[in-house]
Amino acid sequence: MSYADIVQQLQTTFASGKTRNVDFREQQLQNLLRMYEENHTEMARALAEDLRKHKQEAYLMEIEFLMNDLRNTIFNLRQWVKPDKPEKTVVNLLDGVFIYKDPYGVVLVIGAWNYPLQLTLVPVAAAIAAGNCIVIKPSEVAPATSKFIAKIVPQYLDQDCYRVVEGGAKETAEILRQKFDYIFYTGSGRVGRIVHQACNENLTPCTLELGGKSPCYIDASADISIATKRILWGKFINAGQTCIAPDYVLCSKQVQRQFIEEAKNVLKEWYGENPQQSPDLCRIINQQHFQRLSTLIKGAKVAIGGQMDATDKYIAPTVLVDVRPDDPVMQDEIFGPILPIINVEGAYEAIEFINARSPALVLYIFTQDKMMQEEFIHKTTSGSLCLNDTMLQYAVESLPFGGVGPSGMGSYHGKYGFDTFTHHKSCLMKDFNALGERLASSRYPPYSDSKLSFLSALLKKRQGVSIKFLPYALMFGVGVASTLIIKCITENVNFIVSRRQDTIAM
Repeated sequence: MSYADIVQQLQTTFASGKTRNVDFREQQLQNLLRMYEENHTEMARALAEDLRKHKQEAYLMEIEFLMNDLRNTIFNLRQWVKPDKPEKTVVNLLDGVFIYKDPYGVVLVIGAWNYPLQLTLVPVAAAIAAGNCIVIKPSEVAPATSKFIAKIVPQYLDQDCYRVVEGGAKETAEILRQKFDYIFYTGSGRVGRIVHQACNENLTPCTLELGGKSPCYIDASADISIATKRILWGKFINAGQTCIAPDYVLCSKQVQRQFIEEAKNVLKEWYGENPQQSPDLCRIINQQHFQRLSTLIKGAKVAIGGQMDATDKYIAPTVLVDVRPDDPVMQDEIFGPILPIINVEGAYEAIEFINARSPALVLYIFTQDKMMQEEFIHKTTSGSLCLNDTMLQYAVESLPFGGVGPSGMGSYHGKYGFDTFTHHKSCLMKDFNALGERLASSRYPPYSDSKLSFLSALLKKRQGVSIKFLPYALMFGVGVASTLIIKCITENVNFIVSRRQDTIAM
């Protein structure tokens, strides 16, 4: 089938209402979870073939992440799909006010190669939960994983609703010519602009999960031993090919000396005397990216690492010093195992440096100074911020993940993923009761000053006034009134009885 035929078939399925059924969505999500549980060994094997990912990285950063995110979605799906009931004002006291959760329709999910399972299938699960039909496009740069997804997904998910397509840049360009109701893309800013331009052609809403140069500031108050481990782990996991990895370090000369000394010991402990022989280091995805990264090291001052092997697509964990802001390594996102250090005198110079550049996907701050933490939180802009650690903010399912400005638009994870693929449809429900019509009749011609005054008073917002507890107040009022009436009747009855008794006694 052509791409146009695939999209047309999915549009027909969506129009039938099949994916709107919550029982159907839940069953498909259960099937997806079963796919993970029954094929995790194959998944790890594909990741090893594409990136030489160690089993621990494959499971913790991709497979287990997928399963836990999906379990959370399944647990909460019935609650998420319920209409929201926002607070009403006096004007709508007698009306129904709801927000319904509608699927967009036929959506396109374009995955990335650096975490080729997680970054493709997490948004797919969210789109299924929201009730959409989906075209799934894995990254061709990770061919083994792309092949696995194309083979295995049709065995577990309904092909009338969810289709996998493979291909490179040419095929992706052809897919983007089709009319979708929503597009979700993860990848580089360069391709993100192409996707956004394609969305503009059809006024298609989109989420772009991109990247950028995520800064990492180390203050003198930080525990350098712990900070070094956390920074190096975040930087060198997946050979630095992580959009939320610390891209560069900002610190003083004194902190730099401590960091370098500690980093040498840590890297030796983790990867041995010859890191190339370590089974725990990933490889660069392909020769194109290897050549790009190798040029960033040439001519730079290497404090740690710097060894390269083109045939093995190996670049050692590398730390650069005496880096200037105009050096090649500081121009674009590094996306590899190279960590440059730029010297600043303190936190305020670091903030100035950060704010002079495009907003980052993540900002990492290592300091025990509470005041400095507040300064970075309130005086910088980034997609997210993590204090005294790296990467772990990504695993908190109750936090939205996404960029700002050039680092992306939109967010997902957990309920935020469900909301991303959902149109929140506002709905006002009125009936034909006489009281409601009487209150509303002032809007009708002929107009008058008295009608305008009444409507203005009705519509006026009053600070601190809420009708949230009005029903309880009315119930309380009715209860009090009923009690008083009963008391009055009882007292009257007792009075009459006593008078009759007095009369009989006489």
